[in-house]
Order: sequence, then C-alpha cells, then structure tokens
Amino acid sequence: MNPDGVLVVDKPGGLTSHDVVAQARRIFGTREVGHAGTLDPMATGVLLLLFGEATKLSNFLTDDNKRYQATVSFGRATDTLDADGKIIEESEVDAEALSDAAIAAALAGERARTHQLPPAVSAIKVGGRRAYAIARSGEAPELAEREVRVSELELVAREASSLKVELCVSKGYYVRALARDLGSALGVPAHLSALRRTASGSFGLAQACAWPASAEASLLPTPQAARLALSSAVLTETGIRRARHGQALELADFSDRPPSSGSATEAWLSADGILVALGREHEPGRFRVVRGFAQRGG
Repeated sequence: MNPDGVLVVDKPGGLTSHDVVAQARRIFGTREVGHAGTLDPMATGVLLLLFGEATKLSNFLTDDNKRYQATVSFGRATDTLDADGKIIEESEVDAEALSDAAIAAALAGERARTHQLPPAVSAIKVGGRRAYAIARSGEAPELAEREVRVSELELVAREASSLKVELCVSKGYYVRALARDLGSALGVPAHLSALRRTASGSFGLAQACAWPASAEASLLPTPQAARLALSSAVLTETGIRRARHGQALELADFSDRPPSSGSATEAWLSADGILVALGREHEPGRFRVVRGFAQRGG
C-alpha cells in the first residue's frame, strides 16, 4: 500500500523543498508526495512532506503561522537578500546605527507591519513569469505588497554586526525581506545569514526526523494531521453518507458539533476516527463539503 500521512522533516541546508520531495518519491516509492510551506535552499528546519490523501491538506497546512530563528547580518546586501546571493552593496557598520535604541525602534516597526514587499528573487508570478526569472534577466519585477502579520518578534542575541531573532509570522511573510527592511530602517545594508524554521503550525522540530529519512519512517496518519491543523467535528452515519456524496449537511448530521467557527474549514470525521471530508458552514446551520477523502482507516 502506498504511504499515506504527514512526515515532519528537519530539512538540511543546500536542498530546495522540491529536492526533498524528489528524494522522498525515490525513498518511499510513490509519486503521491507534496510539501506544505517552501523553504529556501539556505534555510533548515521544519518541512512538512505530505503523502497520499494528506496532499489534500496542503493549502490548509501552508496557511498556518510559521516560527523561525533568524540571523540578520549588517554591512552587506545581496540580490537575493540572503547569504546565497551576489553582493550588491557593502559598507562599514557604524556602531551608532546599531545602537540599542535604534534596534529596538526597528524591531518595533517590524512588529507593527501589516504589508510586505516580497523579494525580487522569489517564485511569485508576474505576468505569467516567475519574479526570479525576470530579476535574473536584468529587469525589475513589479511586485505588489502582500498582507502579512508578525505575531511575535524577539531579539535573542546580538553581536557587533548581527542580530539573532525569533519570530512567528503569517503565510506570505518572507524572512529574507525582514533583513532588507531592518537594514533599511537602520540605514545599513543587510542580508539574512541564517534561517531555521522551528515550527509550522502545530508541527515542530520535536516531531521532525533527520533527512534523508528511512523508508520505514513513521508517518503521522492523515486524520490525526487534519485534527492538529483544523478544528474538527464528528459526523453521524447519515452525515457520512451525505458528505461522501458531496451533499449539503445540516446540524443533525453531526453528533459532536463544536461551537460554530463561521466560514473556517473543518475536518469532518467518523466516530471511529476516519477522515471523511473537509467542510465549512456556508450559511447558518448549513454545511458544504470542501474536499472529500478516500475511505481509508485512520
């Protein structure tokens, strides 16, 4: 039987997320592998590999907040905003520019951020082309600011020309851009010199396995992963039949109905823990299937 579930991986540096997926396909002998939440080659840490039916959770797992440990180095800026890029600006680091007061003000400004301009070297599409392809052809991609949220941002260590921070941010936030924007606020060129993702939603390093993994690695079952990522509700037998046929559901189709979560997507399970569908309330007391799941045990 093909593997089914989520594997939390501690991605090493030097690999793209796509590299890890390609290796996972060979190790586990299946094409049904995806990931949730891209990590740049330089970055290490939590990467979620999704197998089989768990690939249907990708959009919802990607939406979760991410936690990072990051090091921002001052005195040098690169075209990619990180240590892998080509140097485009260098200058001496003035101790006054990196005073305690200046750093505190720059971090406070970042905590208040609601929109962020993505890096020019990114995978965002502009007119059907990837931004990085446009940038590498010598043009400047016209990128729009994206709505983001910084839930936490704390300074944990500092040296003469670098800061180590821990942060929790929303989907769409680029930590490489944090380095750029802190440098701009402090009047010093900067780049991201180290990045480690410590958690993606409810999944953290404590659950992660080293990479490459063994083919015998234990996957978190898809129903359990869905319960960790989303609120959940238990269906009656009638509710299960209706959900499997893509029909609208009512309150009576749930045996364990939590307080309404409005339009948020939920995991709908059978009484014995089988994941039947993802769904949401589309009007008061009426529910609609978003994604169905194959009838597998969980």
